Amino acid sequence: MVDVLLGLQWGDEGKGKIVDVLAPQYQVVARFQGGPNAGHTLEFDGFKHVLHQIPSGIFRNDILNIIGNGVVLDPIVFKKEIDGLSKYNLSLTQNLQISKKASIILPTHRLLDAAYEQAKGEAKIGSTLRGIGPAYQDKVGRQGLRVGDILSPNFRKKYDTLTSIHKTILNQNNFDYASTLPQAEAEFFAAVEFMTQFQLTNSEYTVNQALNDGKKILAEGAQGSLLDIDFGSYPFVTSSNTMTAGACTGLGIAPRQIGEVYGIFKAYCTRVGSGPFPTELNDETGERMRKAGNEFGATTGRPRRCGWLDLPALKYAIMINGVTQLVMMKVDVLNIFDQIDVCTHYKLPDGTVTEQLPYDLCDTTVTPVYKSFDGWQTDLTNVHAFDEMPSQLAAYVSFLEESLGLPISFISTSPDREAIIHRQALTV
Repeated sequence: MVDVLLGLQWGDEGKGKIVDVLAPQYQVVARFQGGPNAGHTLEFDGFKHVLHQIPSGIFRNDILNIIGNGVVLDPIVFKKEIDGLSKYNLSLTQNLQISKKASIILPTHRLLDAAYEQAKGEAKIGSTLRGIGPAYQDKVGRQGLRVGDILSPNFRKKYDTLTSIHKTILNQNNFDYASTLPQAEAEFFAAVEFMTQFQLTNSEYTVNQALNDGKKILAEGAQGSLLDIDFGSYPFVTSSNTMTAGACTGLGIAPRQIGEVYGIFKAYCTRVGSGPFPTELNDETGERMRKAGNEFGATTGRPRRCGWLDLPALKYAIMINGVTQLVMMKVDVLNIFDQIDVCTHYKLPDGTVTEQLPYDLCDTTVTPVYKSFDGWQTDLTNVHAFDEMPSQLAAYVSFLEESLGLPISFISTSPDREAIIHRQALTV
């Protein structure tokens, strides 16, 4: 079976750590969507590492890591990631495969991303400017380049054909690229050549053969469910399907192969960029939360917007993903508060109280209805089991499990690999 691990909020939930924790139970870890806009942070043995495109199982030499066809891959970022991993003595060319069907991000995709955001003005999406959206646009428009194309003797011709289209658009937007593009292209082609030493495969065959051989596969999602192109807070979303269904199309597996779905959420909420955020705290409480949680983007460094946990949004994400187990991250960030609030419902402008996300969340002002809990105000460093937790935290966890109708199987108490409470045995 293929188990899926994904975020249930607006990204930055802590997926990288949990993939690393779960990885020993699997023989394959595969990324199925997104690109270098992802930032999966792993901390262990006294060091911190951020992965952007490479699956989070890469630090374990006995695991095959796959970058699936649903990913958009930036060769420049890929080379930098590999260079950053070189000091760890990993078997990168042996235990990393890249789907030939994965789309490639060109230097002009980044320029288009910046040009589009500039043109939107105050209505900008809050893009990471990594070229993700334009790359997916070309994919859907059936004119993009894919990893397998770099092996073609006509690759440069294909590249020139597509970039000429991009340059026309940039010129129409009066966007200057002449000073930066030559250097970016030099880096790009060097990185493309670098990629040829890796296994570029028809990874859908690899994944399905692994299933036939009885191997366990973990599909690693990027971003968060509320950023899904179809079901997120459109148009303030990413350009891919970040939910469970995306694992099927992003890896080439049948829906019947999906087993456990691990849904990851923070004990509070964060969001990067523009878009609706009903429980956002634009006050001292939000700033304290940001500082305590070090809420700055792993990819962009941008400060994240912070707020209390939003149960209507969380229930929605659980529903569309078919989540079977929950993972709660960063409970230690709430150690500093004497009161913890949780949004249980939304109050709409007409006075209606609902648990459902309105279609027009971007245009409708919803007022959160909160339930308050006593804070635990206790250092959780030495807490390793549920029965060791402060009673206030145990009450908070129990309320969430009852409200969400699912077990919270893991509770993370700090960034380190070992700082996690296992509530029950793994079912993989």
